[in-house]
This record gives sequence, C-alpha cells and structure tokens, in this order.
Amino acid sequence: MNIILRKPLIVFDLETTGVQIAKDRIVEIYCIKIHPDGKEEHLHQVLNPTIPIPPEVSEIHGIWDKDVVGKPTFKEFSVELNTFLGDSDFGGFNSNRFDFPMLAEEFYRAEIKFNTNRKFIDAQRIFHKMEPRNLGAAYQKYCNKNLVDAHSAKADTIATWEVIKAQVDFYDELENDIDFLHAFSGESEFFDFARRIKRGSDGEAYFNFGKYINKRVVDVFKENRGYYDWMMKGDFSANTKAVITKLALESRNA
Repeated sequence: MNIILRKPLIVFDLETTGVQIAKDRIVEIYCIKIHPDGKEEHLHQVLNPTIPIPPEVSEIHGIWDKDVVGKPTFKEFSVELNTFLGDSDFGGFNSNRFDFPMLAEEFYRAEIKFNTNRKFIDAQRIFHKMEPRNLGAAYQKYCNKNLVDAHSAKADTIATWEVIKAQVDFYDELENDIDFLHAFSGESEFFDFARRIKRGSDGEAYFNFGKYINKRVVDVFKENRGYYDWMMKGDFSANTKAVITKLALESRNA
C-alpha cells in the first residue's frame, strides 16, 4: 500500500561517533527522498567528523578514522544536504529520539538555518507500540527478509523504508497517510529533542530533569535567572538552549 504524501518524505539513517547528541558527530548519512508521485532520490555521504571515532564504535558500523580522511566535514556538506532535504517530512527508525536531533544539532553547529517544524514517522515507535523489538526483527516480521549489513546507513535506511510501507499494510489500525502516521509515531510530549523540557497537561513547558524537575520553566526563570545562565554555559544541546532561550524571553514578558 502506498503512503499518501503531501510533500516529499526523507527516510534516513545516520552512523555517528557515539550517542551523545551534544558531543558526538555524524560519520555517514544515507537518505531516500520519496516524492508524492512515488519517485525516489538517494543521497549518500561519508563525513569527516573532525573528532576521533572510538574503536568500539567503528567495530559496530565499520567506519574507521582512515575511512574519513579527505571526506567533507558536515559543515562543508551542510548546504548541499539542506538543499536536498528541502521542506520534506522525515521518517526513520528511532529517528525521533536520536537521528533527527543529531542531524538538527549538526546544522546548528554549521550555522545553517534548518527547519525543524516537520512531520515525523518513526518506524521504531510504531513497532514498539505493536511489538517491542529492533530493526532486524521488524524487517524479518514485516518484510520476511533478513537484514544484511546491519549498522550500515544504506542497508538500515532501505530496510526502514520497506518496514514503514509494510507496517501500513500489516496493521488495519494504521492509515496510509502522513498526518496519521505522524500523529501515531511522532512525539509531542517534549519541547526539545533531548527531552529536557517536557510539555505538561496544560501545554506549558516544565523541566524534566534536575532540582527543578516538574517545575514550570517560565516560573523558574523568573525566580532564578542564574539557572538559565547555568544551562546556557552547560553541556546542553544547541536545540535545548534555543528552546530555553525562547522560554526565558517569554518569562520576561509574562
């Protein structure tokens, strides 16, 4: 069953130097751009992360420091990539919690204006709501195929797109519509990708960590301006800092 798209959908996967969004870097990206008419475009790039790739990580995805010598940095590749992505919606596997936040963080660092107001399909979220497992198991269940070359960006991306399409066919509850799939697999409980600022039942922003957990952000910033300054100097992602800056301005005007 074809999924109804109102704009292009980017299904993508990243390989990185690690899992810390604020510190680690992308070393490989593979994207499939699916147009509403079904046409597909593919984009693949190995990147120089500008920091060493830990050997234990290279053992997983197979990309070593020697493999990135002479490759473009993300900043050097960012304009071409952003042009390719355009205003597309996004799909991936665990992309809501990792891949998209990591991608957005790299664009922040490259000082490239990147639109984060998109719809998201996360095949892992759909899968975990139905049957908690991983991409290999999802590929076997929904597509009846074994995932060869797991942890290569190309294999994982192609498998993810096949899984998303197969999931829509497999579950009667799922609609072949980008709006429905965004609502089903997207996340609206948090204001930032790192999940530091959560959305309360009243729609307001609350801290999701530390000594002010469950306290309304604007109230904390009114009472303790220094906490905002501490966060801005701390090891928080650029996305989180952008969110709290907006909230800090709101607290001043409230």
